Amino acid sequence: MKILVPTVIPIEFTPPEGVEDVRYDVREPIPPEHRDAAVLVSWLNPPARLATLAAELPNLAYIQGLMAGTDSLHAAGFAPGVPILGGVGLHDVPVAEHTLALLLAAARRLDQTTLAQQRSEWFRPLSGNQTVKRTGFTQISGARVTIWGFGGIAAVLAGYLSAMGAQVTGVARSAGDRHGHPVVTPDDLPRILPATDALVSILPGTAATDSIISREVFGALPAHAWFVNVGRGSVVDDDALLEALRAGTIAGAALDVFRTEPLPADSPLWAAPNLILTPHSAGGRPQHPGRLIEENLRRHLAGEELLGRTHP
Repeated sequence: MKILVPTVIPIEFTPPEGVEDVRYDVREPIPPEHRDAAVLVSWLNPPARLATLAAELPNLAYIQGLMAGTDSLHAAGFAPGVPILGGVGLHDVPVAEHTLALLLAAARRLDQTTLAQQRSEWFRPLSGNQTVKRTGFTQISGARVTIWGFGGIAAVLAGYLSAMGAQVTGVARSAGDRHGHPVVTPDDLPRILPATDALVSILPGTAATDSIISREVFGALPAHAWFVNVGRGSVVDDDALLEALRAGTIAGAALDVFRTEPLPADSPLWAAPNLILTPHSAGGRPQHPGRLIEENLRRHLAGEELLGRTHP
């Protein structure tokens, strides 16, 4: 049994007995002698190459993605019965830290001070008596943060935010208590959103979540609220977001992901007011991927349930 492992990043693991570790270049066709592989590990495969892998690898037992969101793998045309696994746990800390940075930048308006620095300008609206000059979402402590998509990344982020004094509410398909935080369903959003200071989306890109962050969602938020997206760009209705930013019905947004990436130069998002953009840089550094690869290999050989199975 062969497992194909990309060479684009260092990945160390010990293959179980009977498993051959074959390294491959994500930019090149799979060599004919390795097209009988049973497992494909995917990370940073160019879209054009990803689209050819289904035909090159007809004997796959499963695909191990190292990314948090596996929408690109589901769209690549692999046989419907081949399980596609996500990089569960690999991005929890990096993405949570980046999200915290975006929230802090929004609260402290570091986007405005950076622009002022480039103009050699002392930005007076953010100096002096802040009690008088600023209200709304100005600090993490005491902020009411709603996280939509409450998985591993959200659990880490919620811990950071709670430690700083925020009140965190999660939104997921089932309600309950997760990692010590209350979690509600999307049916509760009309009640939750009007009391939200910052809405964070960590939703995956699926058919069910396409444009789910809609005019109704932005309209339910208070005018001082910020929207942060580190999940997938496809979950946002961009026209609705632009309308909300231009009309000032929300205070601002911080986006790390976009429907089209790289974001086209002619996108109106570049010039939108009160918008912080980062170039899909929240993740990009899977933590200890070899451990996940090794564990799922063990589970596969033992006939156990695989970790991180995802659906389109």
